[in-house]
Amino acid sequence: MSAVNGIAWFQIGTDQPEEAERFYGGLFGWTFDATVPGYRIISTPAEGGIQGGLADTGGQGPNHAVFSVQVDDTDAVCRAAEAAGGKVLLRRTSAAGIEIAHLLDPSGNQFQVFTPPAG
Repeated sequence: MSAVNGIAWFQIGTDQPEEAERFYGGLFGWTFDATVPGYRIISTPAEGGIQGGLADTGGQGPNHAVFSVQVDDTDAVCRAAEAAGGKVLLRRTSAAGIEIAHLLDPSGNQFQVFTPPAG
């Protein structure tokens, strides 16, 4: 089964990562692995559940909690979203070979799209 065009990740971005980790860990039993500087991988106790990440924005971007849709071509989806009345909030960036963009739907709801590394 392909993950393309499905919700495959979630991300919480915050300028207070320790507080967010305490909150979500205590509330839901989530665990956090800080193997990537400025980013913690979130594991949830739900069997087969979607995993996510906690990003330290350092105050350089908006705090957010968004779902992430895996796509074949991040740039093409950005163009299609704009043509459909959405907006690109943050153009494609790359981290560890993953292409990521933040978008707004026509109602102003933020979400992410990403393309994993080829291979």
